[in-house]
Amino acid sequence: MPIRKLDAAFCLIAQCEPGKRKTDWYDEIVRGFVLECRASGGKTYYLSHNEGKSRRTIKIAAYGDISFDKAKREAMRLRAELVLGGDPAAKKKEARAVGTYNALADQHVAHARTHIKSIKTLEGYLKRIRKRWGRLRLTDIRQQDVAVWLAELRQSGLAPATVEKTRVIMNRSFQLGAQWQVPGADRNPVRGVPRVKFSNARETYIDADETARLVAAAQKSRNKQLAAIIQLLLLLGMRVSELLSMRWENVDTAKRTLFIPTSKTGRSRRLPLPQAAIDIIDALPRPTGCAYLFPNPRNPQAHLTTIKHGWQAVREAAGMPSLRIHDLRHSAASAWINNGVSLATVGKLLGHADLSSSARYSHLADDTLMAAVEAGAAKLNIAA
Repeated sequence: MPIRKLDAAFCLIAQCEPGKRKTDWYDEIVRGFVLECRASGGKTYYLSHNEGKSRRTIKIAAYGDISFDKAKREAMRLRAELVLGGDPAAKKKEARAVGTYNALADQHVAHARTHIKSIKTLEGYLKRIRKRWGRLRLTDIRQQDVAVWLAELRQSGLAPATVEKTRVIMNRSFQLGAQWQVPGADRNPVRGVPRVKFSNARETYIDADETARLVAAAQKSRNKQLAAIIQLLLLLGMRVSELLSMRWENVDTAKRTLFIPTSKTGRSRRLPLPQAAIDIIDALPRPTGCAYLFPNPRNPQAHLTTIKHGWQAVREAAGMPSLRIHDLRHSAASAWINNGVSLATVGKLLGHADLSSSARYSHLADDTLMAAVEAGAAKLNIAA
């Protein structure tokens, strides 16, 4: 165990002693600071220390990867930590156990598969997050860096709601990791990043004249199912995916009800059917052996999955190029509220998980209430 004053000049020329596999050159100043020189020519800086009756070493760095001064400072830091009762080796072992965000995202997806019918949307958001953070260890992802990245996404023109959803999903990954005691996930770098306030509300309601134009255009569509789909969406306020996947077994025209077994919120619900909806459903063709109200023309055993192309042509023909298919759901809610239906009942019909989702229609409810009190005042003929 040769002892020398280690410095940059000595470490440059130091070699393994002849006939030996390796030689450990110990520093005479920093206790335990070692330069290991191997017969192969390789050199490595270590800190050597006693642990009980055993001798342990902590690797600092390969010679040439860092300067001698940095190696010596790290040896002094490790030595001080040991003197104060710390365990640098355990910390390094713990650090090596920390996985990457990609690994955590894989677990996030696996968990989602257990309770989400379709995870395409989740995977889409995770793809964006993986691109920036996937290869980094969880402990290398810093809060300030996440905040800057989200700001850059907003500045790039990404919709505020999309940026916020990205933040929420990345935060959820770390929440799940902490719950599962994934090494490194206990420190969530997203938690402290503030939510940027924005207004994403966009409700478009169509009136009776616009409805007539839309249905008339749909009746001329090459998609012979489109007119019925649009009419039922307006009458029932269903999500388009709920309607397109509706099975005949869940429709009871005798009892005037329609059962939706699964939805976006994960809850089932039962809708009452107005006579107009019953008439439309009764008029639908029902191919033998087909389980769905709207079968896929290419495969009658499956249901229609999209009306995107037909919808775009119909809204253009009706003179409403910016109308979204989801606006039909808003229009149904508007019609109910303007006829005195309460927000709570509208929320139940739409399948909202809580009243906050129905609150976007509160201004319509206020208008209805105002019309009611004005009508009452006129009836009483009270004037100042």
